[in-house]
Amino acid sequence: MYILIGKCEFILRHKKLTFFMFSVGTMVATRSFKLVLLLLCSLTFLLAESAPNQQKDTYNYDEYFVEKTILKNAVSKGAVCLDGSPPAYYMDRGFEEGAQSWMIHLSGGGWCRDVRECQNRSTTPFGSSKHMPPFKFRGHDFSNNKNANPDLFNWNKVMVAYCDGVAFTGDVETVDPATNLYFRGARIFSAVMEDLLAKGLKDDKNALLIGSSAGAYPAMLYCDRFSKLLPNTPRIKCLTDSGYFIDVNKNLQKGKGFETIYKALVTLHGSAKALPKSCTSRMKPELCFFPQNMQQYIKTPLYTIMSPFDIVQVGTSLGDYYNAIKQNNCSANQKKNLRELRMELLSKLPNASDTKSRGAFIVSQFHHTRLQNYWKPQNVSVVNNVTMIKAFGDWYFDRQYYYLIHKHDLPIP
Repeated sequence: MYILIGKCEFILRHKKLTFFMFSVGTMVATRSFKLVLLLLCSLTFLLAESAPNQQKDTYNYDEYFVEKTILKNAVSKGAVCLDGSPPAYYMDRGFEEGAQSWMIHLSGGGWCRDVRECQNRSTTPFGSSKHMPPFKFRGHDFSNNKNANPDLFNWNKVMVAYCDGVAFTGDVETVDPATNLYFRGARIFSAVMEDLLAKGLKDDKNALLIGSSAGAYPAMLYCDRFSKLLPNTPRIKCLTDSGYFIDVNKNLQKGKGFETIYKALVTLHGSAKALPKSCTSRMKPELCFFPQNMQQYIKTPLYTIMSPFDIVQVGTSLGDYYNAIKQNNCSANQKKNLRELRMELLSKLPNASDTKSRGAFIVSQFHHTRLQNYWKPQNVSVVNNVTMIKAFGDWYFDRQYYYLIHKHDLPIP
């Protein structure tokens, strides 16, 4: 006798069990085979029931891969990656009380400052959706583990793939046939938002726009625009992580500096169009890439996570201090420069007089991208006995407005 048989499998995340029973073919089913199948399915259910109790001791099981969503319709609007392929994002749907809350994360990954860099980049996931693999949602702000991520664990989570080379700000209509490069990052942001609004973002109760590293600047730049797209959303805020790069005093600067980088970006990618006129009317467009020169124009509440000794900031502004810091072997002059760099960052942060609209978590660790590496209970950043997870969660939900600054005046390796 031929019958359809089922195969049991489960995907378990925190309080979120999906159980699939589906046909895999036909075969002769003996009594013993049916018994084995029944035992396997029973074991699957037992594992599903016991797994939640294990999460108190481990935070690794909630890592999972998500396939990309490609926005083919965006191509007709000119919103494309460096190589002309359509943009993409990765989404994990929220559940339970978080089903109407959205976290949208703009990915980082440096910049391309000249044609050669952009051509090289266009053959990688940072320049083409053709090369983007499944994205690993893992134990940081994307975690579905309530213990590890108590305020955001069950939200809709979106990682917007970064494939334009200039932090979602480029906008050049003409494509040079000699290079066949497209500089359309600003249009990618618009296309992604339009798609997400249609998928439920417009009906959300909580919204959060995040950016890390190179993605931090556009999270700040588009913060008010993001808010205007959601006129009926009760709570909207933005978060920048490890991207509050500052324009340091020229007497202190030993490296190439960010201004040179930003000037090349604005010139090649036509980014000036995306920058706020309130800033570009007062100074050169490349200077408006510095958060210190434009954050004051943002009306939406903004939280800044940064280190005065961010690896990218130190390397770009001071030069090669990496080994000296890692080996805790800085010279007296290097320590002096590091202390000055810290004081410059603190002087250029958002004003702490209104912590409801401007929160901060400034930690002295020598690292980069806090959310990726330190949004974990077993490895979380702490300032004044408050973890980064608690500080931001309390600030976002208006429980307490934290503006925390590490007292260490030298980097923690």
